[in-house]
Amino acid sequence: MTSRVAVLGTGIMGSGMARSLLRAGFDVVVWNRSAEKTAPLAEAGARVADTPAEAVADAGTVLTMLFDADSVAGVVGCCADAFAPDAVWLQCTTVGVDGARQLAELASRHGLRTLDAPVLGTREPAEKGELTMLVSGPAELRPAVDPVLAAVGGRTHWAGETYGAASRLKLAANAWVATVVSGVAQSLALARRLGLEPRQFLDAVAGSAVDAPCVRIKGAAMIEEDWTPSFGIGNLLKDLDLIKAAMEGSHTDSALVDAVRGRFAAAAEHGYGSADMAAVVTAY
Repeated sequence: MTSRVAVLGTGIMGSGMARSLLRAGFDVVVWNRSAEKTAPLAEAGARVADTPAEAVADAGTVLTMLFDADSVAGVVGCCADAFAPDAVWLQCTTVGVDGARQLAELASRHGLRTLDAPVLGTREPAEKGELTMLVSGPAELRPAVDPVLAAVGGRTHWAGETYGAASRLKLAANAWVATVVSGVAQSLALARRLGLEPRQFLDAVAGSAVDAPCVRIKGAAMIEEDWTPSFGIGNLLKDLDLIKAAMEGSHTDSALVDAVRGRFAAAAEHGYGSADMAAVVTAY
């Protein structure tokens, strides 16, 4: 039973994770609300379930990668009775502080064994099995999911035994990602407006202490105007709202994240809501 993994949600991230699981030799069952998104995975060897309950039946691990806490709660709530007794639910959707609490309560009501497991990474790391997995929850569940985590992630960071700690860490990480990408966009726009070739900015910081793969990857996409989504602005805005709520709840000053969110929101208002987050450069 432990070799079967059910993946609920096959968008950009879920489909990439399912492919990584298939390469690792797992028996993968997938379900998605929009069934057409499962067709490429069926061709790759996954079994497509018609319902969430069918997907989770006999699965040793159930992985959820949906949009938000409400969508996860709706899907898992309707199939919780179909979970195998020893199954472990890896909840990988970014749901924020309150969302993690909501899902922990749902798991408790239904007697589900679960780990909070949001991911760091975008389309390419998901497809290559190189995500960073942030995980928190009971230590005794780790051995059961270690092979799954190794298949979808290049690294696992255990954030503690309290469910929700990983989701809180994910918010801190995504606040940084949004700030960096928006900062790169600002610098490229400034360089252009000052009469410089924008790529000179990337060349100037290359190899320095302030360089990073994200700077180069997103900077190049901005210069080339390649908006192919690996992490869409619409999804990032949802995450930024979760970050804002967490800041308010923890009495953390949100001036910077408010400004950053404003730039991504401006890009969305100009028609780039479904585009990659690199399209924030259009707001500058």
